[in-house]
Amino acid sequence: MTLPERDTRVTYPSGTLVATSRVLHLAPASDDRLAVVTETTSFHPVDAAWPDQPADAGVIRAAGAELPVRDAVVAATDGTALHLGAEIPVRPGTEGWAFLVAHLVDAGSAIAEGDEVEIEADATTRRALSTGHTACHLASLALNRAVAGRWSKQAREDSLGSPDFDGAAITSSRILPYGSVDLYRLNKSLRRAGFDTASLAAELDHVRREVADQLEQWIASGAPVRVEAEGDGLSDRRTWVCELPDGTARIPCGGTHLTSLAELGALTTEFTVIDDAGTPVLEMTNRARPRH
Repeated sequence: MTLPERDTRVTYPSGTLVATSRVLHLAPASDDRLAVVTETTSFHPVDAAWPDQPADAGVIRAAGAELPVRDAVVAATDGTALHLGAEIPVRPGTEGWAFLVAHLVDAGSAIAEGDEVEIEADATTRRALSTGHTACHLASLALNRAVAGRWSKQAREDSLGSPDFDGAAITSSRILPYGSVDLYRLNKSLRRAGFDTASLAAELDHVRREVADQLEQWIASGAPVRVEAEGDGLSDRRTWVCELPDGTARIPCGGTHLTSLAELGALTTEFTVIDDAGTPVLEMTNRARPRH
């Protein structure tokens, strides 16, 4: 069977866990893994360009067998070869390329091109990561507001009107089950942009209290959350949207999320400044306690 010519159709942005589809392509991913590409999937994959959220856990059911999915990664093809993860040589959405979800199963699994399959993402894992990702976005907006007074020059604003410290300084983000860790470089370019980094380390407790107070207000509102998508293809642009009392928050995002802040219980955010080869880095750690 030839390589797919269009993006994998993804249903996970709406919260779907189960999808029925057809196997389009199989390819060896390593000595002990087989990449399974289907027309449609409910599985969230790891993005090679910004690998913040881990892949879903779950299974593929094919020909009466239940195959554990060991990982899921973004793949791409121009019709000549399948490139997995970090091997992808082009940016998402590049014309002439199809962007795909590759489900990695054990080599030798009983599955074939053309098989009709059922794909199911594990609900517990999905909820834990969706909670962590929603908490991460909410905390980044609260942090932007808490440090807004540290800017001496006009800066790009976030969707709520605060200077976008998160967008200007973030260097990495890791979504964890019920939490996240974000790193922000407090370097020369940030200072040249007008952000005062000098006394931030000494004022972290004040920042933490302001962030905590803001998060408490937002979570208490039970604001609805959704993911807006321009299409159902893997590389189509998607946006996290939260209807907060003081405005509609919007952040470009390819991950999975809760449907309401009412699903969050307490959200604790801690800050510390660490050293990275002489450059100070602000570390923000979020821990959410979901509401059951």
